Amino acid sequence: MTDRLPLFPLNSVLYPGLVLPLNIFEERYRRLVRDLLALPEGERRFGVVALRSGREVGELPVAAIDAVFPLGCTAEVATMRPHADGRYDVVATGATRFRLVSVDDSGPYLVGKVEFLEEPKGDDAAVLTLAVTRAFTEYQRELVGAQGRGPMELPELPDDPVVLSYLVAAAMVLDLSDKQNLLVLDDATLRLRAELSLLRRETALLGHIRALPAVELLRQKAGPN
Repeated sequence: MTDRLPLFPLNSVLYPGLVLPLNIFEERYRRLVRDLLALPEGERRFGVVALRSGREVGELPVAAIDAVFPLGCTAEVATMRPHADGRYDVVATGATRFRLVSVDDSGPYLVGKVEFLEEPKGDDAAVLTLAVTRAFTEYQRELVGAQGRGPMELPELPDDPVVLSYLVAAAMVLDLSDKQNLLVLDDATLRLRAELSLLRRETALLGHIRALPAVELLRQKAGPN
């Protein structure tokens, strides 16, 4: 099934089920919001795609189809609050993954022809859900400790493997490429398996950082990544 969606390129990745607050100030996206306001409430949605290169503001440095990643997520608008100076505060929620078939850059903002994707659980989702829940809990404890915060009560995690996979993907501190790679994976089993590996890696790194005296941290050479 294909559809046409107005596109909002961002320097971040949106996942299904996650809340997206936006402050709209650039004229092309003000126009996008005004066009959404003209639609019935249940039809107000746009597509979020992560930028490969360039910035959220200003002209893209290369052709639109090359400037953004080809797989994104729809954002369903919950609220749109206008300001006297023409800006808008928008709150939307990630809903459905899509793959870009083509991009039309002839109008005031990008419009994509998109193909919507299914959300299968995969074969080993139940087992991986338990493993990822344990690993994510340990990761959160290490992250809180590395940030110098005291003990805190951790939130209860969902049992649904698809929901869990996106919550963990959104909550982990990762670079954009890792975030996008998690969005691309075909089912929850593949995503949870990748997250388990990432959680173990990041937890070990956080533990190493916490174990180093402050003087040793200052001696560490910066890596290329």
